[in-house]
Amino acid sequence: MIDNDCSGSGLAKAQDAAVELYQLAALLLGKQTDALTLVEEVLAGVEIDPCAQQEAAEGLVRERLLASVITRLAAEDPKGFAAPAASVQDVCIEDDDLSAAGLTAAQLSEMIGGSGREEMRAWLEQLPAAQRAIFIQRAVLGRDNATTAASLPGGSGWSAQQVSDSYRQALCSLANSLVHAAVRVSA
Repeated sequence: MIDNDCSGSGLAKAQDAAVELYQLAALLLGKQTDALTLVEEVLAGVEIDPCAQQEAAEGLVRERLLASVITRLAAEDPKGFAAPAASVQDVCIEDDDLSAAGLTAAQLSEMIGGSGREEMRAWLEQLPAAQRAIFIQRAVLGRDNATTAASLPGGSGWSAQQVSDSYRQALCSLANSLVHAAVRVSA
């Protein structure tokens, strides 16, 4: 049996998908108006059968949006996406799992879409663009290091290990930011 959506509930699902795409673009770009414009451009440029499987359609649009956002970020700061030299630096987090920063997926989701949204966006904006793109792909989209490395601009030369190192640095920064926020709240 083919799972398609020609039953009429497709509009609500499409609206939910558009909101998710907007949130993804806003997290990556840091500019809500740019995010909205880019989502509109990507949606206008993709032909999708309205009766096609929802997951396939969402995946196609998400990939196009991600590629468009990363292309835009790299154009704004071409040197910012150059792969770092081989890393032997100490990172405060040994594992590149979200839990290594003391967070669960549910807590991250709440920080992104709930009460911690403004603090999370402020933290993301202070990250270099490449590190922000890596963090969003790994933590929010659940991609692995190799897939994330392949999504970075061609010729940038990122390896899976360099993505892992950058992601762990971002996790360390996030954990540090959360500790300082907790200290400010309790003081």
